[in-house]
Formats: sequence, structure tokens, C-alpha cells
Amino acid sequence: MEIKTIAILGCGWFGLPMAAELIKNGYKVKGSTTTEAKLTILEKAGIMPYLIDFEHNSLSKNSEFFKCDVLLIAIPPKAKQTEGLSYAEKIKQVAEIALANDVKQVILISSTGIYADNNFIVDETVAPIPNTVSGEMLYEAETVLNSNSSFTRTIIRFAGLIGPGRNLAKHFAGKADIANGSAPINLIHLTDCIGLTSEIIEKGKFGNVYHGVSPSHPTRNDFYTQACIASGLEKPQFLNEKIAWKQIESKNVPEVLAYEYVYADWNKYFKELAD
Repeated sequence: MEIKTIAILGCGWFGLPMAAELIKNGYKVKGSTTTEAKLTILEKAGIMPYLIDFEHNSLSKNSEFFKCDVLLIAIPPKAKQTEGLSYAEKIKQVAEIALANDVKQVILISSTGIYADNNFIVDETVAPIPNTVSGEMLYEAETVLNSNSSFTRTIIRFAGLIGPGRNLAKHFAGKADIANGSAPINLIHLTDCIGLTSEIIEKGKFGNVYHGVSPSHPTRNDFYTQACIASGLEKPQFLNEKIAWKQIESKNVPEVLAYEYVYADWNKYFKELAD
């Protein structure tokens, strides 16, 4: 199928620059926000803006938004949410309205947090058994989406997100006795989030689960110490231990997608932090 129109549900830290990249590549992009003030920002970026939330029957009122070739769901779960619809219920509603509007391709942005820290190396062939609230939310949402066979489902599980406005080194700077210093990191830069997702759409490689994670896994101690030095922050002190860890790998990104990471070497990232 020829893809012309892409709708991004959730134009946040990832969704907004993702939309900009798709527009640059010649696609028509619809984008949603829950904030009225952000509609102008979307419009100025060349995005067809829609105000959509999960209250006031907002989804069905905006059925025009769902008239698209690809629907990209980029709304994260809220682990501390105590009222309103659950994350899985939101995904179910989205799936139902996508079905009603004959959407052919649905991409869900999920997270490698769906896996417990079970002291293992894990790729897409391993079934997740979550042990956190957010992990269980993600698993339930993925299950809801996979139960709908009316459209092709693609799931992208991003690792820890870094990039503009997300310098994780700040959380560790100057602290002492930080646990798990010898455990591997699992991170992906925003540039690669966008690049990987664009590649799936450009190549039409739908219908798979992809782990979006840099193939470089230095220890927490090595990565965050270097990131703090590069950022001009006080060095952290980690405990030399490796407990409750996981190392996220991908079979499908190199084998199915043949995507090459921009940040396959974190020295590039450290250099940018120092500049």
C-alpha cells in the first residue's frame, strides 16, 4: 500500500519531532495534543492539529483524525494514575475507532520496561513477564492491541530515552553509594527513536515487535560517570555490584529492518554533551 497520511496520537517529546521528520519525508501528518495551547505549535510545524483526550467522548468526536494510512500511538502510561481510564482501556478505545475508520497499520510505542530485571539478556523472542505497575500496564496494552486482527499491529519497545531535554546524568550527579554500578545500561537516543520508526514506515516493515535500544551497553558506572564529566557535573559514586539487571537486545532491528544506529557508540553522545 502507498502510505500518504500518518496520524500521531500524542505529539510530545517523541511525537512532535517524529511528525516533523515525516513531513520532511513528504507525508501528510495529523497530530494530537491534550493541550489547547499546543494546537498552534502543531500547526506552525505543518501538522494538522487535533485536540484529543479520553474524556468528553473526544475520540469519536475526532473521527477525522483517524482517517489515515498509519496510526502511530505515542501516549505513555501514567504509572501514578489513580482515576480515569486505564492505559489498556485507552488503547482499546483507540483500536476500536481505528477499526471503525478502516486504518490498515497501527504502531504502538511501548517500552522495554515491560521486562522485569531478571538478570538476563533478552530480545523480541522472549515473552515479557512484567513485575512493575508500568510494565504490567504496557503488557496489558500490547495484549489488547494484539487481540485485534483487523489491522496490522507493530510494536516498538523503546529503551530508556535520552536526548534533548533528557540528560539522565543529572539524576546521579554528586550522589554516592548508587546501587547496581556494574549493571548494563539500556538506552536509545531520540535521533534513533525517530530514525528507527521512520525506517519501519519507509520500508513497510510492519507486523513485528522491535526493541529500540542502542547496541552499546556500558555499565551504569561507566556511562553515567562519563556523562557527568561531559556535562560538567560532579561525578557520581556507584557501588561495584550487578544485581537485578537486564540487557535488552534486538533481533528484528538488524535482521528485519537493517537499521544502523546513529548512537551505536556513546562517545558521540558524550562529545555532544561537552560541546
